[in-house]
Amino acid sequence: MSTSVSAQLSKAVKQMYLELPQGDKVQAMYVWIDGTGEGLRCKTRTLDYEPKSIEDLPEWNFDGSSTYQSEGSNSDMYLIPVAMFRDPFRKDPNKLVLCEVLKYNNKTAETNLRNSCKKIMDMVTHEHPWFGMEQEYTLLATDGHPFGWPTNGFPGPQGPYYCGVGADKAYGRDIVEAHYRACLYAGVEIGGTNAEVMPAQWEFQIGPCEGIKMGDHLWIARFILHRVCEDFGVIVSFDPKPIPGNWNGAGCHTNFSTKPMRDAGGLKQIEEAIEKLGKRHQYHIRAYDPKGGLDNARRLTGSHETSNINDFSAGVANRGASIRIPRSVGQEKQGYFEDRRPSANCDPYAVTEALIRTCLLNETGEEPFEYKN
Repeated sequence: MSTSVSAQLSKAVKQMYLELPQGDKVQAMYVWIDGTGEGLRCKTRTLDYEPKSIEDLPEWNFDGSSTYQSEGSNSDMYLIPVAMFRDPFRKDPNKLVLCEVLKYNNKTAETNLRNSCKKIMDMVTHEHPWFGMEQEYTLLATDGHPFGWPTNGFPGPQGPYYCGVGADKAYGRDIVEAHYRACLYAGVEIGGTNAEVMPAQWEFQIGPCEGIKMGDHLWIARFILHRVCEDFGVIVSFDPKPIPGNWNGAGCHTNFSTKPMRDAGGLKQIEEAIEKLGKRHQYHIRAYDPKGGLDNARRLTGSHETSNINDFSAGVANRGASIRIPRSVGQEKQGYFEDRRPSANCDPYAVTEALIRTCLLNETGEEPFEYKN
């Protein structure tokens, strides 16, 4: 099914070169979010030493006019290293470097949502906020058709694919396994993987991560997935409703807790947080996808295990609610809750910041959002 030119190149030949010694030099691949708020870009520089911390990494720059981030007449943008991982593609001592983007005047780029998220997280460190995000995605052939689906038709209806096993149920497991191991090597806090409800759709979980670390690890996990798919000649899509009709969409369910919620009797704090969320539903809908709710509107229809985008609901073990309290949490009266509204293409910095602002900083007020077909 693959028509990718790069995937047809011999990986064995490439490996021969990657096994050459690199002397005392280190390759550092700088990764950043582009002007779409969804796309990732990268480029590599050679260092004369192995960096041991973020402080060891130099700032860099790039042409923002080619990434939807600036005009050609004033195109220099700055890359500020913020998180470092082992490079699973080039291996030790090489690095992946996640960067924030600043404009020519050192002001935060419009799609650099990490900057404000970090400030908010720093205000609530005493609460020890933990996040776990369940990233759903869809594998596509290079022609945009779901990977493994019949060329001119559809596979059998949903039912046997979720956590399925077998050639007729699991489409693309090699990619999932490669991504999982690459994340573990890189030092990403990946919690697990599973096949999802729609064939060629999968999920990986990141976390629990505290504070700003959640966004950092999810973005790098996404980058690693794009790179793995590139090698296999397949495309990964984070579109929240890649196939219209009677097929599940793709979300990024976000689990959230604070230390008081995790302690004995924490259910009271969970219920208080949910009450606050109910009063700010539209604010969260706008924060939970890059297009301010319009992408998610195709997914949050009230069917296919989703709530309706215009309504707020909560319930124990209810996958059709905006907020789900796991059954074990309801029984033990402590733990966490799951916000099922974020879309697969959400910015984790925006999602986690919104949760802190509403649940811990007690912010109120919102502009209405209403979607009509």
